[in-house]
Amino acid sequence: MRATRARNINSNKKDLSPEQREELLRALKARFEKNMNRHKGLEWAQVQAKLEADAEKLWSLNKMERTGGEPDVIGSDNETGQYTFCDCSEQSPNGRRSVCYDREALESRKENKPEGNAIDMAAAMGIELLTEEQYRALQKLGKFDTKTSSWVKTPSAIRNLGGALFCDRRYDTVFLYHNGAESYYAGRAFRGSLKV
Repeated sequence: MRATRARNINSNKKDLSPEQREELLRALKARFEKNMNRHKGLEWAQVQAKLEADAEKLWSLNKMERTGGEPDVIGSDNETGQYTFCDCSEQSPNGRRSVCYDREALESRKENKPEGNAIDMAAAMGIELLTEEQYRALQKLGKFDTKTSSWVKTPSAIRNLGGALFCDRRYDTVFLYHNGAESYYAGRAFRGSLKV
């Protein structure tokens, strides 16, 4: 199953079939309408028009959806007219767990290597890992990662020393932690964002 998952994420074809597009748009619309607190004042019709005009962004959102991210709109930029989608699954996306932080960390492991790493997986999906600031902003819209954790973008000064950062929510508080970048856990994945 993991090999299939990696193949699907790394597929070079960045377009969806009409059926896949329809299914994805239906799921995104239902989630958008169910969680209006995440995007007050925004209208689905405008979001859908943006999505239908960009096949590659739809493809990325489909990857987020298929790996358990449950992407939803969490904001918009009045200057650029872009909408920000983010993984809003209650727990860290289950189709992206058990990955270390980046390729360097993966290659440094001599044994028991994970299937992949968060940075390359996000790049293959066309999305960005959340920063600590973005992660904390997301947590103001709900309670996420109460049983799991998510890698977040790590400053180069920390990464150069072998570390990587992750966050979770415990005791109704958002915590930032560190680990060796080569570590991986069944309960840790990553959350991504995408501007459309």
